[in-house]
Amino acid sequence: MRRVPLAEVKDDLSRFLRLAESQDILITRHGKPAGVLIGFETEEDWFDYRLEHHPEFLQRVAEARAAFRTGHGTRLEDLPT
Repeated sequence: MRRVPLAEVKDDLSRFLRLAESQDILITRHGKPAGVLIGFETEEDWFDYRLEHHPEFLQRVAEARAAFRTGHGTRLEDLPT
């Protein structure tokens, strides 16, 4: 992860967006972490990011895992192809 002062990011945002496609950029304010710039190479990467951070999706995954642990789930291997 690359650390960059906010002033530098403000001066050249386009460059840092390109860099963020390959590495996260930690933006600092007065030397302290203030935010992270995350880039996406493709729209699929953007979709994956949104899905991985969507609270309702994460809740459904947690519920499905809990059901599976108690014997109420269906294994993917058992689904018809």
